[in-house]
Amino acid sequence: MTSHNTPQHSGGPVGPVDSSRVPRYAGPATFARLPRLDEVGSTDVAVVGVPFDSGVSYRPGARFGGNAIREASRLLRPYNPAQDASPFALAQVADAGDIAVNPFNINEAVETVQAAADDILDSGARMMTLGGDHTIALPLLRSVARKHGPVALLHFDAHLDTWDTYFGAEYTHGTPFRRAVEEGILDTSALSHVGIRGPLYGRKDLDDDEKMGFGIVTSADVMRRGVDEVAQQLRERIGDRPLYISIDIDVLDPAHAPGTGTPEAGGLTSRELLEILRGLADCHLVSADLVEVSPAYDHAEMTSVAASHTAYELTTIMSRQIAAGRAGGA
Repeated sequence: MTSHNTPQHSGGPVGPVDSSRVPRYAGPATFARLPRLDEVGSTDVAVVGVPFDSGVSYRPGARFGGNAIREASRLLRPYNPAQDASPFALAQVADAGDIAVNPFNINEAVETVQAAADDILDSGARMMTLGGDHTIALPLLRSVARKHGPVALLHFDAHLDTWDTYFGAEYTHGTPFRRAVEEGILDTSALSHVGIRGPLYGRKDLDDDEKMGFGIVTSADVMRRGVDEVAQQLRERIGDRPLYISIDIDVLDPAHAPGTGTPEAGGLTSRELLEILRGLADCHLVSADLVEVSPAYDHAEMTSVAASHTAYELTTIMSRQIAAGRAGGA
């Protein structure tokens, strides 16, 4: 038997399993030991996995990322001092399980993810999606834009992911944001990459990316300028637009996140990533994804621990904004 914490008030959110009654290593591994969606009926933030990695160009294994993040999230606690918030008391957050997609047909998988995301967003919830490879960002953005119109995008990654095709395939983990620009689902006045580094195929990669409207903050920029200045620049670019954040865990240096499919030297530290996200707490975050955790290449759960804390910061931001919106409308 597991025991969830008593809600803060009658009819309030159901929180994580009480760790003073059930050891953290016991019971099913939902994200942060939160209730399943079927246990609460409805939710404000749905944490959902997409076990899909058929779009990768190098090392596979991200299909196992979502569950690795859930396992690593057992040690998360209900109060977030960095944001001075108890996210699971401010809004209902629940684990919505996985979207089961076809591993042999990328086009069908993309359609399945979009349909499932439509259902979740239509319920009024925001999404915190655990990948899976970065291919899934495209259907998620389609769904978010269906609800909010073209959205600002903040993309944390070592790579641009605005390439055209691989082996003639339009849908891969290196192409989602070019497709999204082509489809008109992004607000091209508010697009930013953060953490870009490493070799490219040619200068044209950067030229094409710039033409699409992306600004680039390299990992070296973060090191030289610091997280506060970078966060300020991003806030100014995003403004009050609806924001989608997409995080490839390879934005972190392999010293902090070895468990990923396309590692590049010279990346962000986990501390830098978390601090930049905290600096975006007042942006209008409508949904987010965290992808490319490949646990077979991980050591001591380093990558999945970093990923679980990253998802925790994102869910905290969404929960705070949901609670503030309710208070403002009361």
